[in-house]
Amino acid sequence: MADELFRALADPTRRRILDELAERDGQTLFEICARLVGRHGLGLTRQAVSQHLAVLEAADLVRTRRQGRYKFHDLNTDPLEQIATRWLRPHPPEHPPCEST
Repeated sequence: MADELFRALADPTRRRILDELAERDGQTLFEICARLVGRHGLGLTRQAVSQHLAVLEAADLVRTRRQGRYKFHDLNTDPLEQIATRWLRPHPPEHPPCEST
């Protein structure tokens, strides 16, 4: 799972998509495309944005839900929190200090 997560985060366009979803969750593909053009000057096709969203979904960073004929995209921060807590511990590990002789 960590490999998919880091691969998804490696691309600056995907990070911008996550930024947009962090600012306003529950966007359609059309809304995401419009925000990428309007706010970032990225002239990507809907197909390209859809492919980026597929990578983000595979990494579980984006979840989708359907309402009628609309598909909404929501940010899922759980994988990021798991990675952060993997290496960042609230307390140092409880190992006895190394003794030098």
